[in-house]
Amino acid sequence: MPDSATLLAYAIIVAGYAALPGPSVLLTVARSISSGTRAGIATSLGIAMGDLVHTALAVLGVSAILLTSALAFSLMKYLGAAYLLYLGLKALRAPAASLELPAEARISPKQALKQGLLCEALNPKSALFFLAFLPQFVRLEAGSVTSQLTVLGLTFVVIGITVTVSYALAAGQVGVFLRRNPAAAKWQNKLAGGIYCTLGLHLVLQGR
Repeated sequence: MPDSATLLAYAIIVAGYAALPGPSVLLTVARSISSGTRAGIATSLGIAMGDLVHTALAVLGVSAILLTSALAFSLMKYLGAAYLLYLGLKALRAPAASLELPAEARISPKQALKQGLLCEALNPKSALFFLAFLPQFVRLEAGSVTSQLTVLGLTFVVIGITVTVSYALAAGQVGVFLRRNPAAAKWQNKLAGGIYCTLGLHLVLQGR
């Protein structure tokens, strides 16, 4: 189980990351606008289920690496930190992304759930992010790595679904705001880049 300070820092970072108008948020908002609030919430649930898949894979993969050797686990953490730094620098240097909501045909909540699940679960970038992100907050001295990873993954899912459901409920207003405020796209990359770089530097700062 992660200690309270680590879990609090983790939750704050996850909340900031989840609140950014990224692909999950935009898909949820688009579904709510085109197919109704229920479809938007169903999309959010599907995305959360996809994140549960990535959590399970990360737990199994990281635990297997740790069983191989503590050195391999440390190497994985540093490689993950390097990957997060790469994502951060790439986001900071990227031009403003378009936040134009996609035109979507009306679908049922069941279809929206399935689409959200498949989009998230089959996204290789999400799988890589979980493998790079979760181990940064694991402490070998804090007990079972499997338990720590599970708590961290479930915390990510709970915060993520809370944010996306909130977007789904306020989809009309959010959709108008995203379309009328190009500055949101400009700051999206800056905020995302800052979060990724913070995570990537986490190990270095921790060691001092």
